Amino acid sequence: MNTVILDKSYALQADAADPLRTFRQEFFFPTREEKPYLYFCGNSLGLQPKNTVKFVIQELEDWQKMGVEGHFHGKNPWFYYHHFLHPAYTSLLGAREKEIVMMNTLTVNLHLMMATFYRPTAQRYKILIEGQAFPSDQYALDSQALLRGFDPAQAIVEIFPRTGEYILRTEDIIAQIDDLGPSLALVMMGGVNYYTGQFFNLPEITRAAHRCGAIAGFDLAHAAGNIPLKLHEWQVDFAVWCTYKYLNSGPGGVGGCFIHQYHGDNTHLPRMAGWWGHDEKERFKMERHFNAQSGAQGWQISNAQILPMAAHWAAMEGFNRAGMPALRNKSVKLTAYLEDCIHKINKTLRRTEIEIITPADPESRGCQLSIRAIHHGRSLHKYLTEQLVIADWREPDVIRVAPVPLYNSFEDVYQLASLILDYFQQETQH
Repeated sequence: MNTVILDKSYALQADAADPLRTFRQEFFFPTREEKPYLYFCGNSLGLQPKNTVKFVIQELEDWQKMGVEGHFHGKNPWFYYHHFLHPAYTSLLGAREKEIVMMNTLTVNLHLMMATFYRPTAQRYKILIEGQAFPSDQYALDSQALLRGFDPAQAIVEIFPRTGEYILRTEDIIAQIDDLGPSLALVMMGGVNYYTGQFFNLPEITRAAHRCGAIAGFDLAHAAGNIPLKLHEWQVDFAVWCTYKYLNSGPGGVGGCFIHQYHGDNTHLPRMAGWWGHDEKERFKMERHFNAQSGAQGWQISNAQILPMAAHWAAMEGFNRAGMPALRNKSVKLTAYLEDCIHKINKTLRRTEIEIITPADPESRGCQLSIRAIHHGRSLHKYLTEQLVIADWREPDVIRVAPVPLYNSFEDVYQLASLILDYFQQETQH
C-alpha cells in the first residue's frame, strides 16, 4: 500500500487558530442514524442556522395575534420588512442600500431585469452568455429573445473555453464582446460559473460591455456570500441572486436584485410594474397611475414574502457577525487546503486520478472546487455518499465540493480527503 501523506496535524492546528470556529455550532448538520454527515454542498443549499426558527416564529405569532394589523403594528412591521434586509448588502455586494431590493426568486427577478434592460433593436439585439451556463439562465434568455421577436439561435451568443481547457480566459471574453460590438445589447453571465466554479472578472467584462454600448448584468447565485464584490464601483448595471446557497436562507428562499444608482434614479425606465414598486409614501392612496419609487425598490411588484424573508434575516444575522473579510480569508485557506490534499492524493497514488477543473488562482474562484475523478466519477460519489459525505454530482463527470467557511472546518476537509484516498487505495487492491 502507498504511504499516506495527508496531514491531519495541519487541519487541527488551523481549526484551533480559526477565529470563526464557533460559528459551526450555530448550524444544524444533517444526520443519518444520529451520525452527522460531512456537508460540502453549501454551493447548492446552505445549512439551516439554529436561530431560523425564532425569526420565523416571531412573524407567525404576529400573524396569529394581529392578523392584517401586523403590516404596521407587528414587532417587525411587514409593510417595511424588506428594508430590514438591505443594510447588510452594502458591504456584502459593495453596493449602496438604495441599489438593493430583496424580492421574488432568482429567475423571476432575471426576467424582471431583462424586461427593463434588454431593449433590442434590429441592429443591437444579441446577448452574450458563457457556455454551459446554469440552465435556468439559458431558458430565461431564450424566452426573452423569443418574446422580442428574435430567434434565440441568432440572438444568444455562447462563449466556450478553448479546446482542451475548462475555464474561460478573460481576454477571450473581452475579444468576443469587442467582436460583437454594435450588435451586442446585453452581457448576461454568471458571476461564478456553477459547473467549474470559475469567478469571472466582472469589472473588466463590465467595462468592455459599456465600451460597445451594451448593458452588463450578472447572475450572482454562486457569488453572493462567497466572494467579495464591488458592484457599485464596478458600474455593473444589474445583478440577481438567490439566498439559499452561501447565504443559508432555506430552499426557495427570497431572491435579490442590484440595480445601479444610475438606473435606479431614473423612475421613468420601463419595467414590469406592480403595487409594491409604487412610491412607498403614496402607495395607499391607491391611485390609477404608477409612480415608481426611486432606487431598486421601484422594481418591486408584490408585497414582501414575510416568512422566507424572516429566514433570510436570521441567516444574515450570523453572516454579518462573521463579516465578509474574515469569511473570505478563511475560504481562501480552506479551499487551498482541499486543493493541496487532492494533489497529495495523486502523489500518494503515483498517478493522476483526480483532476481539478476550477481555476488554481484564488482570485478566480470562491470556495467551490469542481473535481473529475477521471475513471471513477460515479462510483467515487456513491462511495462518499455511503460514507456520510454530502457533495454534489453533475453530469457528465464532475463532483462539486464546497468547504463553506461559515460552518466547515479544516478537519472536515481532511476527513473528506482521507475518504477519497481510501476509495482509490481499495480500488488498487481490487
